[in-house]
Amino acid sequence: MLGTVMFVSKLLMEGLPNMHLIGVLTVVYTLVYRWKALCPLYVFVFLTGLYGGFNLWWLPYLYIWAVLWGATMLLPRRMPAWLAPAVYALVCGAHGFLYGTLYAPAQALMFGLSFQQMIAWILAGLPWDAIHGVSNLCLGVLICPLTLLLRKVDRYAGRL
Repeated sequence: MLGTVMFVSKLLMEGLPNMHLIGVLTVVYTLVYRWKALCPLYVFVFLTGLYGGFNLWWLPYLYIWAVLWGATMLLPRRMPAWLAPAVYALVCGAHGFLYGTLYAPAQALMFGLSFQQMIAWILAGLPWDAIHGVSNLCLGVLICPLTLLLRKVDRYAGRL
């Protein structure tokens, strides 16, 4: 269900260039479920491929969101309440800013780009990565409230 929430949220925001809740939800799910967060993450990846077509553009999705999951896993589990919102938003924003750079090696391998061509591809995408990073940073304010909400829902569901 959580992977479907990721997928539907992306569809609902498709009219906005490089703005979505996937980074936010990846961080939230990782904070709440840790290793188990990979399940909704890869449900999202699968649904994205199913909807958009399993083509070359989809292959980087197999690792690109796992990078954000891994970065979140490396954060301290107990972080001061005043610091956590900023750190989580910065990690989410950094992933957005680096998205094209993370995507580039797959592009280079799939299309036979030289190192210089890969760098040119990254540079050409910087305006889009800037939008992605800024929107992830701004939407990152939702991480702590959504994490709290999901933990409460999870505890309540556990009592049923």
